[in-house]
Amino acid sequence: MTQRHIRREAVSDQLFALLRDRILSGELAPGSALTAERDLAAEYGVNRHAVREAVKRLQQARLVEVSHGGRTLVQDWRRTAGLDLAVGIAAADAGPSVEDLARDALEMRACIGADAARLCAIRCSELAAAQIVEATGRYARSGPDLAELGAADVAWWRLIVEGSGNVAYLLAFNSLVDGALPVAEVPGALRTAELLDVDAHVRLAGHIAAREAEAAELLARELLSRSVPAVLRKAVR
Repeated sequence: MTQRHIRREAVSDQLFALLRDRILSGELAPGSALTAERDLAAEYGVNRHAVREAVKRLQQARLVEVSHGGRTLVQDWRRTAGLDLAVGIAAADAGPSVEDLARDALEMRACIGADAARLCAIRCSELAAAQIVEATGRYARSGPDLAELGAADVAWWRLIVEGSGNVAYLLAFNSLVDGALPVAEVPGALRTAELLDVDAHVRLAGHIAAREAEAAELLARELLSRSVPAVLRKAVR
C-alpha cells in the first residue's frame, strides 16, 4: 500500500499561499482587482469562509487592499509589504529566490549588528557594558566546539542588541535567531572564521565598554560580513 501524507494545514492557509504566490509572480498585477470571493470559491473548490480568511490574511500582509468602491485591489508588494512577508516566501514558487533572500538577510544581519554595536557603545549602561565584557570571557571559554560557540555568540550579540536600545533591531534579531527569516546555510569556512575570531569579539566588547562607537561599528561590520558568502556579496540585483 502506498503511504500518502495528509496535508494538515487549513484550506484557508493553502489558498492564501496560492494567491500570495500569484501576486509575487506578477500574475496578479498591482492595481488589478482580485477575483470576487464567490468566483474564487468556485475556482478552487472551497467555501466562502475559507476565501474570506485567505483574503483577510492578504490584507494583513498588505498584499491587497479594499478600495472605496468595495473592490479588493492587488498592491505592489515591493512598496507595501513588511519584513514579515519574508518569513513565508522562502518556499514559495514565485517571488525572490532563496539565494536572494539569504543574501539580503545576511547583509541585513551585518548592517543591524554594526549599528547596534555603535548605539550600544553610546547608550548602554555601565552594567550592560560590564555584562558584555563578561559574556566575552564566557564566549572565549566555549571554543573550539562550533555549536557551543554559536550559542554563546547569539547570547553575546543579544546583549549588544539589547544595549542598543533599538526595539526594531531587537525584533529583527529575534527573527534571524529563530530562523523565521530564510537564510541559506552559510559555508562552514566562513562561519568558522567569524566564530573562531575570539580576539575580534574581545576587541569589540572593549570598544563598547570604552564608548568608542565608531570603532565598534567598523569592527562589528567587518566581523559579521565574514559570514556573507562571496558569491552573495557580488550578486547584482
